[in-house]
Amino acid sequence: MEYLNPARAPYTAHDRALIGTEHARQARAHFARHPSYRPTPVRTIPDLAGTEAVHVKDESGRMGLGSFKALGGAYAVHLLAEHEGGGTPFVCASAGNHGISVASGAAEVGVDCVVYLSEGVPEAFAQRLRGLGAEVRRSGEDYEASMAAAIQAAERNGWRLVADSSWNGYTGIPLDVMRGYTVLFDELADPGALPAVPAQTARTGGPAAPPGARAGLEAYSGRLNGSSAVTGGHSTPHGAAGAPTHVFLQAGVGGLAAAGAAYVRDRWGEQPKIVVVEPEGAPCLLESARAGEPVRVQGGRTILGRLDCPEPSVIAFQLLHHLADLYMTITDDQAADAARLLAGHGVHLSECGAAGAAGLLALTPASRDALGLDDASRPLVVGTEGPVEPK
Repeated sequence: MEYLNPARAPYTAHDRALIGTEHARQARAHFARHPSYRPTPVRTIPDLAGTEAVHVKDESGRMGLGSFKALGGAYAVHLLAEHEGGGTPFVCASAGNHGISVASGAAEVGVDCVVYLSEGVPEAFAQRLRGLGAEVRRSGEDYEASMAAAIQAAERNGWRLVADSSWNGYTGIPLDVMRGYTVLFDELADPGALPAVPAQTARTGGPAAPPGARAGLEAYSGRLNGSSAVTGGHSTPHGAAGAPTHVFLQAGVGGLAAAGAAYVRDRWGEQPKIVVVEPEGAPCLLESARAGEPVRVQGGRTILGRLDCPEPSVIAFQLLHHLADLYMTITDDQAADAARLLAGHGVHLSECGAAGAAGLLALTPASRDALGLDDASRPLVVGTEGPVEPK
């Protein structure tokens, strides 16, 4: 399933106040003091998926914690400890990686941490959490049940809830989590992090979009070309050195996708096309985009456990609603195939970690044409986590 976003509009000053390159700079300066911090590598694969090259930002080794989540929960915990002091325990719910980040951050500031896991989260995650000093509590059959338990525990005990999703009345901490994620995108702006992207040339062939899709694209392109991004940022023209032509971002509640979209728009402007990739069994952002407001979906089962979310983060929806160009879903098999393909190129990721690449590989001819994805393109995908459940 694919959905070209009719609400696409330029990045605004309000967006920048939420997430922009300045927040990334602040978060990166914070992590620069951490002994385990170093930029993660970019693996470039030529001629993949009919493109000139695909850049894979490999987060599998991030700070020894195995995923991009290391940048989010820990950052929020560190800020809370700086602003409020230690003592009061932290609590969260997790499908695995967010809890590891929160537990790691709590251990670093010397504060107790309780992590709620659903019964479906592999025991390997629970073992890693205990190894970081966290107390692990099992609650419910799914992530929502564990989140409800974490919220109740926070209210009952006066603990500090560190969630990676946001809802009305709870946005400050999740926003800090998302700002932490922007560090990985800021690393891409370092000199030499990405090879120079040649200016786009006229297309000489490739699949054509149906007449209806072509008409919609022409109207859509006209809106963007007739408007401009906010002034005073760090945007560079399409084709400038270091700018990917397309960015494929996997999403559960949408925190990473929205953080990436906002950073990309502030750094590189309106031209890079942003695609949000969700599991077929949990398309909460796609259906929210269709509805024009956050909605809850009744999805099916999926092996993509860290992306299996029935309801989007409110902040993520607000940003992606007009910053994303296309929403799409992938099957479990497509994610597994993408992970195997990338492993053959020396990039070892889980199915969840390879979901963005799966979206690129699964894109239909009509959507490729609508997005201008061709053999001169250099898309970016984020390999969000390593290949196996942590040991």
